[in-house]
Amino acid sequence: MLQAEFDALVPATGDFNRRDFVRKTVGSGFAAAVRPVSAQTIETPAEGLLAGEVTIPVGDFKMPAYRAAPAGRVNAPVVLVISEIFGVHEHIADVARRLARAGYCAIASDLFVRQGDAAAYGDIGKLIAEVVSKVPDRQVMGDLDASVAWARAQGHDVSRLGITGFCWGGRITWLYAAHNPGVRAGVAWYGRLTGSPTMLNPNHPIDRVAQLNAPVLGLYGGQDSGIPLGDVERMEQALAGGSAAARLSRFTVYPDAPHAFHADYRSSYRPAAAADGWQRALAWFKANGVA
Repeated sequence: MLQAEFDALVPATGDFNRRDFVRKTVGSGFAAAVRPVSAQTIETPAEGLLAGEVTIPVGDFKMPAYRAAPAGRVNAPVVLVISEIFGVHEHIADVARRLARAGYCAIASDLFVRQGDAAAYGDIGKLIAEVVSKVPDRQVMGDLDASVAWARAQGHDVSRLGITGFCWGGRITWLYAAHNPGVRAGVAWYGRLTGSPTMLNPNHPIDRVAQLNAPVLGLYGGQDSGIPLGDVERMEQALAGGSAAARLSRFTVYPDAPHAFHADYRSSYRPAAAADGWQRALAWFKANGVA
């Protein structure tokens, strides 16, 4: 599922340009594990947007997040943006800015922050073992609930609530659509659908189809070595017998696309599939009341 072409270690020395440096604040720079960053990386300007790091209270804890929204606008619909295992680095911030330019308040919360700084890890194996694998689904659901509450307090319209996520975040998209009855629509990009239960991850998307509160659009790659098409087919069958929202859920599979085909900063990027998926995502949100 993860690309072998990534550099596993952070270089000890060298000059880094804006595309390479490890972030110091949420949404700035790129995660260490994704270097070298592709020259085709999309950069969405922040002009005309209210964009940058914010702090979201989760009980007594202060959770950092990247927020992008149209400047001067209140009552915007809200989309939660869930990162890959690399955390809320520049690519995820850019996705939030793209959504803001489409009229949304986009919030990308740092869901790994209690376990560690995902962006600082240069070795993917250590990142998964020391940070990602220690994040409980229950914690994530609570953090996302807090993100929605924060958006409401800022004057945005959480009655028009969507969620989208990539890889690790794609799985969370399915789960949160089953967790929060206020979600109107989800878009899951190549998120894991099945798996064995653990104490921290007791359910996977295929286990929660009966509880789906909102239809989810799944965008998947036909050449994804980590998510075989058999899993997609099993999920489609499960959705057909699930909740009313589950039965409205759909998949689009790009036959020649690998995992992470939307990640324009990686060699896995497939521009045509990514562009088509993005337009489908916006249309899905609009068709399901997130606009």
